[in-house]
Amino acid sequence: MKRHVETKFIHGSQRGETSTGAVNTPIYLSSTFHQNSFDAFGPFDYSRSGNPTRQALEDKIAELENGSHGFGFASGMAAISSVLLLLSAGDHVLVTTDVYGGTYRFVSEVLKRYQIEHTFVNMTDLNETAHAIQTNTKAIYIETPSNPCMNITDLTGIVKIAKANNCLTFVDNTFMTPLYQNPLDLGADIVLHSATKFLSGHSDVIAGLAVTRDESLGEKLASIQNSFGAILGAQDSYLLLQGMKTLGARLKQSSQSAQVLVDYLKAHRFVEKVYYPGLASHPGFTIHQRQSKGSGAVFSFQLPNRAAAKAFVDHVQIPVFAVSLGAVESILSYPTTMSHAAMSKEEREKRGITDGLLRFSAGLEFTDDLIADFDQALHAAEVYAAVKTSAS
Repeated sequence: MKRHVETKFIHGSQRGETSTGAVNTPIYLSSTFHQNSFDAFGPFDYSRSGNPTRQALEDKIAELENGSHGFGFASGMAAISSVLLLLSAGDHVLVTTDVYGGTYRFVSEVLKRYQIEHTFVNMTDLNETAHAIQTNTKAIYIETPSNPCMNITDLTGIVKIAKANNCLTFVDNTFMTPLYQNPLDLGADIVLHSATKFLSGHSDVIAGLAVTRDESLGEKLASIQNSFGAILGAQDSYLLLQGMKTLGARLKQSSQSAQVLVDYLKAHRFVEKVYYPGLASHPGFTIHQRQSKGSGAVFSFQLPNRAAAKAFVDHVQIPVFAVSLGAVESILSYPTTMSHAAMSKEEREKRGITDGLLRFSAGLEFTDDLIADFDQALHAAEVYAAVKTSAS
């Protein structure tokens, strides 16, 4: 029977645990497994290579993303790093310009030590992307929406370019999740998630997930996962499975709140710019509507300068001011010193990450309360800016 993705998040392909009927997947806290035969091992032997709890999670994300193999890693960066280790010395990778700061650091500082070259490209421009392909380009790495400026990449267009040049495509799908976007269905080769964020949803797990589209690539990534060893533990796999069950309800409510807040900020005189793919004025709006089923719960907005951003953060009361996003509590962050601190000021400004930029992930608080909180914090920031201006 064909099931909607919301149902798959809860039940997946299996109902509970088959031997006992337990509704929840058991936590197999075992590092090793007894083998009944000298000549033939069972499906599990050592938990780095495979664990029943992690396997249930990996099967679930593979099903949700319509892929062949799922992989659970110790963090989002462990997943990203492992996938990029599919490349070899002498290879070249194209990377979305305003990529997550941790990915930027790994590509620009770690990969180059292994003679893997890179070029950061504005992937909203397909022509620029196509012209950046080199004879040794083996992969194209995409974020859409990108972090933190919410730029939209045409996945179908990039996949066509990749296939014409015999390149793999890797897509970070953290902001959209399988609920709103399925890159493998559009031809991508690997989809990645910082499962710490929306998939977990409760700020209690650090985890990364990857899904491959075909068997052969899955076997290669499985070898890297086993060799590199940055696997997700059984306890965290269990917590992530539990968090994923409520994603449909959580992300829909958070996305509705985000749209209301974006509309409010868009009309506010003190806010210079709002970045959100759900805005009809967003340059990538039409493409995003075509390849996604929702606009998500994350947006960024720009205040005049660092002092204004600091004043807003100092006065806002409901959101947690922290690194990360995608939780039941709203999270406000400052990319300059948080998610994109690995970039120099010059590199940030090239990407539109100004000192006045704030990123917000809408949680499950009552939307009117968030609006009221934003209103008083913006008023305080505006008053502060006026006083500073008059004093100077």
